[in-house]
Amino acid sequence: MLDEAREAPAAVAYQLRQDGDRWQAFGARLRAQPPTSLLTIARGSSDHAAHYAAYLIMARMGRLVTSMPMSLVTLYQSEIRCEGLGSFAFSQSGQSPDLVGPTEYFRAHGAVTCAFVNDTDSPLARAAEWMFGLHAGQETSVAATKSFIAQLVAGARLTAAWQDDAALASALEQLPDCMERACAADWSSAVGPLAAADRLFVIGRGLGMPVAMEAALKFKETCGIQAEAFSGAEVQHGPMRLIEEGYPLLVFAPRGPAQAGLLALAQAMRDRGARVLLAAPQGTPGANLPLVEASVPELDPVCAIQSFYPMVEALARARGNDPDRPPHLNKVTRTR
Repeated sequence: MLDEAREAPAAVAYQLRQDGDRWQAFGARLRAQPPTSLLTIARGSSDHAAHYAAYLIMARMGRLVTSMPMSLVTLYQSEIRCEGLGSFAFSQSGQSPDLVGPTEYFRAHGAVTCAFVNDTDSPLARAAEWMFGLHAGQETSVAATKSFIAQLVAGARLTAAWQDDAALASALEQLPDCMERACAADWSSAVGPLAAADRLFVIGRGLGMPVAMEAALKFKETCGIQAEAFSGAEVQHGPMRLIEEGYPLLVFAPRGPAQAGLLALAQAMRDRGARVLLAAPQGTPGANLPLVEASVPELDPVCAIQSFYPMVEALARARGNDPDRPPHLNKVTRTR
């Protein structure tokens, strides 16, 4: 897991050198005939990456994106209307029937279908009209790292291609160098406070929320911690009942419109006695986990998860777990 996480900057640099003409063609297709409705299809870590892509599209382009409940097609046999639909599937293996089936259905009924997948010879890759490889290379650890980051980058490339945005495309070109710095960032101060934790909240908002969701999943997978991800707004409702003296919280507060509220929440939780780990850019008051900044704030979450992965791998080992062989889990999950 640690080796693969450290390979992510090189994997992203490689991905960014591939498929340039095809990305331009897809962007031109989307601009010429924009879909009137959009959805994502994904599970697990891939679904968190899909949320990031969806939020980018919604925030920058004002187009609503729905997360597809795949069972509507695979179990309920619902006849989804496909006129004007654009469907984006995110997967590492491309093997799961509940991604392949809906993609095949949507394509057969006239939707624009696209798959972002690491295995370019998989059933999902063949099912979609448009396919873009993640180019992350072989990933053997059950806990996805570099393939997840490659999916985040694919979502940002999708947005840049659709908008024909030279500034975002340029920022993506500079991202691998930022990721190298993020990989070297010292997050070791989080290991001690979490070594004996049995529950945890991970807080984010906006473009940082998908990273919080991914971090919570990795805490479960590798460390056996019952971690839950919440929006900085939602946690102030019912979940607040659980936050008492010493309760651990990891707060992701990258740059952007959500940062001020997340910093205020982190301080309020400290005031009531919670054990707050605040991930924010160097120099932010109260920050104890440094976030490396990308060339544009929209890409900061990529650097944030790049710094998180080595820490959670070390935490798993500190708790006596083997992060490369978590119990009860398989690398490829086939669900319907």
